[in-house]
Amino acid sequence: MEKSGSFRWVALLCVLGVAACKTGSSRNASDKNPISVEPTEKVATIDGQSITYAEVDKQSGGKLKQAEVKALTDLYDARRGAIDEMITKRLLEEEAKTKGKTVDQWYQTDFLQSLPAPSETELKQLYEQHKGEVGGQSYEQVHDRLVQFMKQQKSREQLTAYLDQLKQKHGVQITLAPPNLPRVEVAAKGPSRGPDNAAVTIVEFSDFQCPFCGRVFPTVEKLMKDYDGKVRLVFRHFPLSFHPNAEKAAEAAACAQDQGKFWQMHDKMFSNQQKLAVEDLKTFAKDIGLDQGKFDKCLDSGEKAAMVSADEKDGESAGVSGTPAFFINGIFINGAVPYEQFKEAVDRELKGKG
Repeated sequence: MEKSGSFRWVALLCVLGVAACKTGSSRNASDKNPISVEPTEKVATIDGQSITYAEVDKQSGGKLKQAEVKALTDLYDARRGAIDEMITKRLLEEEAKTKGKTVDQWYQTDFLQSLPAPSETELKQLYEQHKGEVGGQSYEQVHDRLVQFMKQQKSREQLTAYLDQLKQKHGVQITLAPPNLPRVEVAAKGPSRGPDNAAVTIVEFSDFQCPFCGRVFPTVEKLMKDYDGKVRLVFRHFPLSFHPNAEKAAEAAACAQDQGKFWQMHDKMFSNQQKLAVEDLKTFAKDIGLDQGKFDKCLDSGEKAAMVSADEKDGESAGVSGTPAFFINGIFINGAVPYEQFKEAVDRELKGKG
C-alpha cells in the first residue's frame, strides 16, 4: 500500500471506532504468562525467613485477582482489536481490488458517494435533540455542523453494515478464545432484583453520591431489562469517605429496605445525586410513600451504620477500592464501563451455564 493509503486506514478505522484510533505504546505478549507464578517461590526474606508468592497472594486477597483480571482482559482486548483491524483491511482491500481501485479510491467514490444526504427533517430532529448543548445558537447557525455530524454517523453505520455483509460473504469466523478469568468470592447478600436461582449473579458495590455510579445506573437498568429472568442483581454499600452525604444516603436506603422499598429509594437517590442531605432523604421517603416516623427514627439513630460498615469491609476484602465495582459470578468489572462490556461478561457466563 502507498503511504497515503496507510493514512486512509487510520481514518477508516476511526470511522468504525476500532482500536487504531488510540494512541500509546504497544506491548508484545510473551510466550510465558507473566501472571503464572510458583506459589512456593521466595519473593523476600526477613530475619532469615522467607516470604513466598502464596503468602503474598493471601495477603493481597481480591486486589491481586482484580489485577490479574485487568492484565488478562487488556491482553485479550489488544489481540481482538488487532484481529478486527486485520479483517477489516483484508476485506476492503479485496473489495476495492475487484473494482480495479485502491481502498482510498473506493472509499471516496463508491462508498461515500452512495450515502444519501441527510434530509432537513433529520437535521432539524437532531438539532432539537441537542438544542441545549449548542449555547443558544439557531438551527441556521449550526446547520453545517449538523450536516457533518450526520454524515459521519451515517458513514459509520453504513460501513459497519457493509463490513458485516462482507464478513458473511467471505466466511469470517473469529475463534480467539476469551481469557479464563479468576473469580473472587463475594457474598451475594443484601437487597436484590431478579430470581434467586438466576444463572448470573451480579454483586454491585456502590456509592449514591458517586458520579460514576450515577452514570452507570441506566446501563445497569438496561442490562436487567434485556436479561430479565436470567440475571440477579445484589446491591452492597460502599460509601466513599470524600463524599460527605454518601454514608447517610446508604443508611437511608437501608431504612427504606426495612419498609420494602429499597429499590424505590435507590432509584430516587441516583436520579437526584445533587440532593442527598438528610432533609432531602426525608423528603424522598415521603415521596415514595414510606412511614415517615419510622424512617426518620431509623435514619436519625444511625442504626444502619453498622450494616453499611459491614458491606464496606466485605468490599475491601474482595479488593474494592473505588466505586462502582461489580462482580459478575465473581469476575471483577471495575468502574462505569460501557454496556457492551457488561453484555459480553453476562453472555459468557450464560454460555458457560448452557
